[in-house]
Amino acid sequence: MPIAIYVLGLSIFCLGTTEFMISGLLPELAHDFHVSIPTAAWLISGFALAVAIGGPPLTLLSLRIRQKTALIFLLVLFNIGQILGAVAPSYNVLMVARVITALSVGAFFGIGAVVAVNLAGEGRHARAIAIMFGGLTVANIVGVPLGAFIGQHWGWRASFWIVAGLACISLVAVIALVPTSRQPPSINVRAELRPLKRLALWPALLTTALSQAALFAVFSYISPILTELAGFSSAAVPPLLVLFGAGTFVGSYIGGRFADRHLSLNLYVGLLALALVVGLFPIAVALKSTTVAIVLMFGVAAFAINPALQTQVMRVAADAPTVSSTINISAFNIGNTLGPWLGGIAISAGYGYAAPEILATGLVLASLVAAAVTAKLVRASISNIPDRPVLADIGA
Repeated sequence: MPIAIYVLGLSIFCLGTTEFMISGLLPELAHDFHVSIPTAAWLISGFALAVAIGGPPLTLLSLRIRQKTALIFLLVLFNIGQILGAVAPSYNVLMVARVITALSVGAFFGIGAVVAVNLAGEGRHARAIAIMFGGLTVANIVGVPLGAFIGQHWGWRASFWIVAGLACISLVAVIALVPTSRQPPSINVRAELRPLKRLALWPALLTTALSQAALFAVFSYISPILTELAGFSSAAVPPLLVLFGAGTFVGSYIGGRFADRHLSLNLYVGLLALALVVGLFPIAVALKSTTVAIVLMFGVAAFAINPALQTQVMRVAADAPTVSSTINISAFNIGNTLGPWLGGIAISAGYGYAAPEILATGLVLASLVAAAVTAKLVRASISNIPDRPVLADIGA
């Protein structure tokens, strides 16, 4: 694979670490800003909502400039928000900083995914996306637990500053190593939005949103789940997050290897596995040994489906891959918004930290139904979808 794809993965590592590390810092943030943990979790939901809303408009604006230029601009915007977050004097200012940072994420994922696919060549699309999304995997293996560890010992602001420094390195790498591609001087925005009329696109996006809502309904509260339900000390949370991250590495590898050839099968098996894992979570936390095992399996199941989720949407809307890819990132983050919110409602209603896991099981099963509907609609209308390089039969 071209080195530029790995550079994009490094950028995604920075973006992913910022998005996810809040989960490991919720107790510290709640304490510093004198808010409850469910209120602090809105820093996750607010970030995700900003990604969902801001990604498509920024992508449409970027269609008239070179992809590399757009990626550079988005990384600069990300750094501005990250630095503001590091110096935020209040919860409200930190929320504003999170929104600024988040605005760059959806568009960067969308544009970066198309760049990666084009650089990879035919037959390696899902693997290219898996490498780029591997930045999220490494973020979970290294960034999130390290952010939690640093937050516990030197304060959460130090975690923000370190990510800002890494993002600067990523910016330099994008400038130096990502090739400048030719872009058409004029883009028909109406043509780019035409795939939104395609019926199969909507259950595909729903598959993404519901599966991610399930993931974040649990992951957003992973720190109190591990301490309150499983009985681990706060010092044990970072190592357990490393274990989760190791699971995401395995899951991303599996998903990247099989999604190109067996897209729907990858989704079905992955979603069933995720439903089983989150469903067993409340039982597994009764023992520390089984908690360790379920945290690892949670990472595997949650990330095995990611390459397939992104590839599915890009294939359904093959004639507008940049916009469709960004819209799918918005779907990811709509799920990321709903998950913590629904989980917080259940916790605040007095059902405890086992409630998000039960809720997540239902969300995953609904996502599985949406995936089956998508495959059925694609098989029924495949002859009407434009024949483009990123297109393949997703019912395979």
